[in-house]
Amino acid sequence: MKTIYLAGGCFWGTEHYIRQFEGVVETVTGYANGNIPSPSYEEVYTDKTGYAECVKVTFDEEVLPLKVLCRLFFRSIDPLLENRQGNDIGTRYRTGIYWTEEADRKVVEDTFGEILSTYEADGSWSGPLAVEKGPLECFWPAEEYHQDYLIRNPQGYCHISPQTQHFARTYASLTRELAARSSHSEEGVLPKEERYKILFDHIVRLDRFDASLADRMTDISLMISQTFGFWWTGFYMVKDDQLVLGPYQGPLACMRIAYGRGVCGTAWKENRTIIVPDVEEFPGHIACSSESRSEIVVPIRHDGAVTGVLDIDSEKLGTFDETDALWLEKVVKLISPDS
Repeated sequence: MKTIYLAGGCFWGTEHYIRQFEGVVETVTGYANGNIPSPSYEEVYTDKTGYAECVKVTFDEEVLPLKVLCRLFFRSIDPLLENRQGNDIGTRYRTGIYWTEEADRKVVEDTFGEILSTYEADGSWSGPLAVEKGPLECFWPAEEYHQDYLIRNPQGYCHISPQTQHFARTYASLTRELAARSSHSEEGVLPKEERYKILFDHIVRLDRFDASLADRMTDISLMISQTFGFWWTGFYMVKDDQLVLGPYQGPLACMRIAYGRGVCGTAWKENRTIIVPDVEEFPGHIACSSESRSEIVVPIRHDGAVTGVLDIDSEKLGTFDETDALWLEKVVKLISPDS
């Protein structure tokens, strides 16, 4: 088991959001990285103790890798807001990820870099994220009435939107169904077609709530990645005559791609899905990473024109085929019906 400490604003909502994911073993609300021993809620509330409301998360990394947990955490916060989440304002509501094992530093810092890159790519933000990261200095559990607060008080205050909480429930349901179905299959691995059916059904469920385009793409990339474990899954959107990096799961990627360049730019130019069994054999392939071996790119359209692409890379040769194309084209239609 591993432990990480997540400060996401009011700890009632953060705990309720995080505890829904498969692999989370225990959550404890409390106060992190302040300057007095054993603080009370009333003392922390003054914003004079230096503490942040925080959730201690114990999790099984074989079920829920730290990298995925960090990505799911970022889905629940606005990383550009300083000392504020939702309607809650004050230093106690600052955001942060704190580790107790030095080996976790790289995972956290890599995640920060990946999240920041989507803002830098479209020019919407150039400074650091307003999210702390560093070793845990101290943690004190909160009073008993703060533990499992929204389980005990389902109508209680939660700063995390209903749409985001619905995503958490849907993602958790996807994880459970994939695991249950796989356990009953002969080799413990579901056929590709069946995995896509489960994935698509859960993405459709997200339509219960309206969401921004960025949130929809984030949710879809998280769910595709959870279902298949592809090396890189993400979106590029057309802006200023270029494809600009959008939400993604995986290591740092090319931030901008020109029209007709590489697999993504070619899919944009030719307005069609492109399957590449071996990227080294694709003329003009852009090598964002040597670990990418095969690729599929699916256009997103509006009124017949390409407005973006869904790009998925694998570290294995020949990963993608017409089954992937069929289902991923259905997925992008959920983003834009014209696709």
